[in-house]
Amino acid sequence: MEKFSVIHKRAAKRKGGEEELQALMPDVKTPKQLSALPDREYLSAMAKKIFQSGFVWRVVENKWPGFNEVMWDFEPKKLSLASDEQIEKMAQDTRIIRNFTKVKAVRENAYFVKMLAKKHDGFGHFIADWPVDEITQLWLYLKKNGARLGGNTGPYFLRAVGKDTFLLTRDVSAYLIGQDIVSKRPSSQKDLAAVQSAFNEWQQQSGRSMAEISRIISCSIGENIINADH
Repeated sequence: MEKFSVIHKRAAKRKGGEEELQALMPDVKTPKQLSALPDREYLSAMAKKIFQSGFVWRVVENKWPGFNEVMWDFEPKKLSLASDEQIEKMAQDTRIIRNFTKVKAVRENAYFVKMLAKKHDGFGHFIADWPVDEITQLWLYLKKNGARLGGNTGPYFLRAVGKDTFLLTRDVSAYLIGQDIVSKRPSSQKDLAAVQSAFNEWQQQSGRSMAEISRIISCSIGENIINADH
């Protein structure tokens, strides 16, 4: 497995220098900041990633004010008690993307957020307290206990709210396969454990966040062109 210093050097060269590479780094919130986020912001971020999955992200973003209106500002306590008739009415509203299955998933996740918030004195505390060196276990927890949060949806939700996590993008997955860390796109618990171990080692070597490490890996490989000239 490559040392992270080698990966970093290659990424900086491809992006036009260290300063240009650093400008591409994602934002990561502190545990205190994550704990302070209202439960509705977490539910809103979950819902947005669910609706963006398999859809044009820009369209979802443009309609998001309508989603807030239709879905009661994503207040988990209120939305978790929505009746089937109310969910059906929401799913038919032209202010949002009309998809009954996904609207129903938002109600299920409202209950999920509400229950964990009650147990941990806020859903943000639950997210903030999860150890980053076991972040793939949080992915699996979201997949098992939430609604439609499997695949990349859960990790993208975490990145959206500022929880430190790596992402298994096409380029990152290709790199992991090329380094024989996994033999295919990681999805099994065994493969995710191997990936987690690799990222933990790179973090120890670099002192960087998981989010920064995966961004640097993605910048070090593939056809992505994100430098000063593009």
